[in-house]
Amino acid sequence: MLINEIHYKVIRENKNVLSIDEKLGSRLICMEYSANIEERKTFPSKVKGDVFALYWMTDDNGKFYSSMIPSEQKIIYTREIIDGQKTQLHTHDYIELGYVIEGECKQKILGKDIKFKKGELFLIDKNCVHQDYIFRSNSAILFIGMSNEMFDEIILERIGEERISNFLRQSLLKQKNTLQYLHFYPKEYVDKSKIEEDLLMLIRELGQNDEASKYITKGIMMRILTLISTEYIFSLSIEQKNKMTSFIVEEIKDYINNNYSNITIKDLVKKFNFNEDYFNRILKQKEGMTYSEYVQSIRLKKAVQLLVTTEKSIEDIVRIVGYNNKGYFYKIFVSKYGMTPAIYRKTVKKK
Repeated sequence: MLINEIHYKVIRENKNVLSIDEKLGSRLICMEYSANIEERKTFPSKVKGDVFALYWMTDDNGKFYSSMIPSEQKIIYTREIIDGQKTQLHTHDYIELGYVIEGECKQKILGKDIKFKKGELFLIDKNCVHQDYIFRSNSAILFIGMSNEMFDEIILERIGEERISNFLRQSLLKQKNTLQYLHFYPKEYVDKSKIEEDLLMLIRELGQNDEASKYITKGIMMRILTLISTEYIFSLSIEQKNKMTSFIVEEIKDYINNNYSNITIKDLVKKFNFNEDYFNRILKQKEGMTYSEYVQSIRLKKAVQLLVTTEKSIEDIVRIVGYNNKGYFYKIFVSKYGMTPAIYRKTVKKK
């Protein structure tokens, strides 16, 4: 289990370097001291790459442990906690990805209490005002800080300037007056050991903190963010859900339009990571047609275009638009246009 591996790595290996240095400790956790002050957490200057990790663990005896990787010196910060204590209200100048290894994590984000359970993740934008609740319970949370530049590069390199990735970037990095975090839930079939293996690999590489770490950690983070984007469901506000649905529909329609002659619904499942029912439901909602009806409409439109603008034989056109059965093509064509393809061609060309 990830918790056992990380606990051994950052707690047991460093059991002789427990520290109560408040200056160092405040970097790892700063308890609330004012309801009106917002602290600004900056990316650690000594980190050679664009990623660092913070590990928090609490037990039901009121003991809190924390460590940062990499750091200039080995340190485990430990202190007693009061149940339900909050950290100081703060923002980051970097992107934060959190993973709940054990127990749960509760945060107040933009004034609203949000609870993240074991196996879930959260991605918090820079400048997002939030604070953490600390409870006397067995829990472990891994926080990963990413530079904004690296996060941007990964999103662009992974998916490019597609509508969906562009929407996510806008949601996280541009829309400062709307929701500024994403809550990720694993899909039912997801094997959580996959992401935990990648997280552990990241922790081990951060422990190296050498010149190669900058490149290796970026590759690991790309793998982690790719896994999250394909194997996890994320929550959005109602407004953003509607926007996201529109972006997804446009991506699906574009994909169908570019691959209409040999596409299957399984191709869509593989491409977009939704089940088959989703495509029927979302196309029915936005276009008034099921997946099969939508593909058929695209093929018939293409057939009409070829009939009018080329001299290709009807047999060739039937094959080009993706049908093997000429009789079936004639049936749906007549049903749609009220005449055979040959008569349609003659009628249009006479005009």
